[in-house]
Amino acid sequence: MLLGRKDFADMRRAGMKVGSSKTKLAQGMLEILIQLPPGSSNLKEAVVARLGLLGEMSPTRDIDEAWKQTKKKAAKDYPDRFLLNDRMVLQWNDGKTVPLDKNISAVNFKKLNHLARRENCSVDKLISTLIKSYEKGICR
Repeated sequence: MLLGRKDFADMRRAGMKVGSSKTKLAQGMLEILIQLPPGSSNLKEAVVARLGLLGEMSPTRDIDEAWKQTKKKAAKDYPDRFLLNDRMVLQWNDGKTVPLDKNISAVNFKKLNHLARRENCSVDKLISTLIKSYEKGICR
């Protein structure tokens, strides 16, 4: 007889626990994640399926928290293999996607805001106008 998640949940409620922390769960997830073949889809499902008893006996909230930690660590430690997009979704780094540079110095940020106020428009509109004029100058 195969046991499902409901059976393991009943076992946890009855007092049978694996006794591992979210940190150990995240470490296990990371070890599995870096061993997956490139291009695998549904990374979280693939990792949780390979956790075995540890994954089956861990509560969903612990798995979700460990997955958040794992995503951040994988993107930070293995930028050549993984990317974390704006919506915090872990993706394979296939070389086609270039991470956006979101850092702007405080001085340049103040200059942009000052220029936008002087031109009586938003910073976003100002940057769009600057990009358009730059592209026109390049395309001539």
